[in-house]
Amino acid sequence: MTDVIEGMEAVTVHIRDIVRARKFYSEVLGLTEVSYIPSVSRAAYSIPGTTTLLTMHVLGADEGGRQPGTVSGIVFSHHDPMAACEEIRKRGGTIVDEPETFPTALGTVTLGVFADPDGNQFVLRHIGKSPASAST
Repeated sequence: MTDVIEGMEAVTVHIRDIVRARKFYSEVLGLTEVSYIPSVSRAAYSIPGTTTLLTMHVLGADEGGRQPGTVSGIVFSHHDPMAACEEIRKRGGTIVDEPETFPTALGTVTLGVFADPDGNQFVLRHIGKSPASAST
């Protein structure tokens, strides 16, 4: 059987204002911009620890896809989501759901949710050891 997915190159979100988005992704999140094309309001950022890019652009009138502010379910990792969410808040970002810690089948999960200036929501998560594996 032939694989239909061999990897992930990029995750794209639509935004309304490239200037405001660039400031958020670089100054609030601290991501490194790897590409910016002002003529088409597009930017791309590297995601630490991966080869996947986070790209963004203003949604064209004749372009399909999700409207700005409707993206959710993209999960970033951090060893301490509580501290990371607090830093995002200090830098002017919006925390949508305060970080919480709870047990899951994966282990002890801590996660919080933040939003970009357009309302696109991102999860910040850490998975610790499960209680069963912590005692072994």
